Amino acid sequence: MPFSSPILCIDDEPSNLALIHQTLKDTYKLVFARNGEEGLEAALKHGPSLILSDVEMQGMSGFEFAVRLKEIPELEHIPIIFVTSLDREYDEQKGFDVGGVDYISKPISSVILRARVKTHLSLIRASKLEASQRAAIFMLADAGHYNDSDTGVHIWRMAAYSRLIATHLGWSENSAELLELAAPMHDTGKIGIPDAILKKPGKLNANEWEIMKRHSQIGYDILSRSEDPVFKLAAQIALYHHEKWDGSGYPKGLKGHDIPEAARIVAVADVFDALTMKRPYKDPWPLDKVSSTLQEMALNHLDREIVELFLSLIPEVLEIKDKWDLEELRLSGGGDKEVC
Repeated sequence: MPFSSPILCIDDEPSNLALIHQTLKDTYKLVFARNGEEGLEAALKHGPSLILSDVEMQGMSGFEFAVRLKEIPELEHIPIIFVTSLDREYDEQKGFDVGGVDYISKPISSVILRARVKTHLSLIRASKLEASQRAAIFMLADAGHYNDSDTGVHIWRMAAYSRLIATHLGWSENSAELLELAAPMHDTGKIGIPDAILKKPGKLNANEWEIMKRHSQIGYDILSRSEDPVFKLAAQIALYHHEKWDGSGYPKGLKGHDIPEAARIVAVADVFDALTMKRPYKDPWPLDKVSSTLQEMALNHLDREIVELFLSLIPEVLEIKDKWDLEELRLSGGGDKEVC
């Protein structure tokens, strides 16, 4: 099945364009140009997914074409593979400097051409998929806090704390990054809780509290529908982040190490950030009070080892906090308004 956007092929030698056409025509949509100027016009008109460009052309060279292309915001993201007989290291470096992603040497090998094009289009698809996944994560995370006007950037800050903890617990870089993406979705299930309960200014009664506790299961039910690792981890966190070390939490009443480590990490990060952030009804707690509170909660609520590790990382934690506090200030226009 052809890629949705065409491949733009630029070369001032008709024989080279003919070879590219013969090699790729059965698999991809193709657009052709005979020089750099025509190439820019074709790029603007067709929005290609990939560009194959000769380097040594009359008039505008392939390198000059690349510079001009990258100056156009809607086209700057398009990868360029240079097709050339140049083989000097200087020329290769110049090509990469102006935005090229690869070289194919002349005379063109059909096998190499097909392989390189397939590889780079696969990278484009993967990049688009990752961008879509991240967009979905951000939307689900924000949806869980849509009615919480006090949240600000809380979910993103506590996610960064979670990654820091995981890294120092020995998680791999990829796993820690996965946790950082999954953690903001821990309260996704709140979208299934009535506004009258979420926004109630006073304390919830027993019946209301039972309804509120359902958000853990609701979040799990939503997020577990995906087999993607980040959503599977998010589903686990959503279900278990209100479990307590002594078994008095919900929804399963798990105890100690039976609680998944990801949920125990997020619980510590979540509590720390809630205590240190400004809310309409409270000022941020001082660090010494937050530390003593976390230590007290480690007696029954939180994992003591994770709390102790987290408190040992306070200098790094505060660096993360400062970064996100500045981001919150930027998003709010420099005022006191909280950002949802």
